[in-house]
Amino acid sequence: MLLKFTKMHGLGNDFVVVDAVSRKVFFNKQQIERLSDRNWGVGFDQLLVVETPSNPDMDFRYRIYNSDGSEVEHCGNGARCFAKFVLDRGLTNKHIIDVETKRGAIQLRVLDNGLVTVDMGVPSFEPEELPFTADTSDSLYGITAGTEEYLITPVSVGNPHAVLKVDQLVDEQVANVGALLECHERFPRNVNVGFMQVVNPAEINLRVFERGVGETQACGTGACAAVVAGIKHGWLSPKVTAHLRGGDLHIEWQGEGSAILMTGPAEKVFEGQIYI
Repeated sequence: MLLKFTKMHGLGNDFVVVDAVSRKVFFNKQQIERLSDRNWGVGFDQLLVVETPSNPDMDFRYRIYNSDGSEVEHCGNGARCFAKFVLDRGLTNKHIIDVETKRGAIQLRVLDNGLVTVDMGVPSFEPEELPFTADTSDSLYGITAGTEEYLITPVSVGNPHAVLKVDQLVDEQVANVGALLECHERFPRNVNVGFMQVVNPAEINLRVFERGVGETQACGTGACAAVVAGIKHGWLSPKVTAHLRGGDLHIEWQGEGSAILMTGPAEKVFEGQIYI
């Protein structure tokens, strides 16, 4: 099959986006792995598939696949790219777009300056929401990985995250501890691991080791998880700029029961075709 695609990125977190509205497209694990390969395929962190919604109140449905072929619930950077894609392709002329995802409905707002604000929904610290195995519900847990114990804040923002507050961001820690915690037995569906350095109450530096991918240049849901964890613990204010390797995201959260708002850019890189 000859596949038409668009390569996009949000702060360096890169995607292949496919229109499955105009033409039905289906993927298996092997096809996704081949497409994601940066030597033999196109290369991407996630594959985004744009579909017609099953809910008539929604404008679109979109599905998200990691480079290893696994389907995930949510992707903040991908959501912004999704919004730009459907507008650029003329699939909609709306600037407020309601989208159906595996984790539920989200709303995307394309701003006049080209940035996109995503209503990321209400986060949860309850262990069963991630899921995370714990005897009691808390906001900070000790977890042993390898020979060390780490203090983590598990947060669900539609997908599971474990946030670690660190004094410095170190390459070896992100790679090694991230890999250990990603597949830790206390996270039955694996987890995204965020390493957060608090600069001041309105700024953080962040690196994220994503499940099924490894470290990426940016992670929208990871930025949301880190900020709400920081606010939960009293380290951060309700509006925070998250500095990631690929650039900045602006996160706002007013506290328990409130939805997270994430604002950032989305860029098209090129369009192409490939046989799969």
